[in-house]
Amino acid sequence: MFTLQQYLGFLLFLTILTIGFWLMIFLIHFVFYWIFGATRELLRERKANKELGQA
Repeated sequence: MFTLQQYLGFLLFLTILTIGFWLMIFLIHFVFYWIFGATRELLRERKANKELGQA
């Protein structure tokens, strides 16, 4: 049979593991969003510079 300390330790482990998992998912999505936004802004800037150069 498990003791109360073992049960609380297991719950603490699961809590930390779950928080770490969701933090990792959030950070991965944030980085992809940042890269996508930076690329989109760069392409818009190049397009604007190209239009100014041709006019």
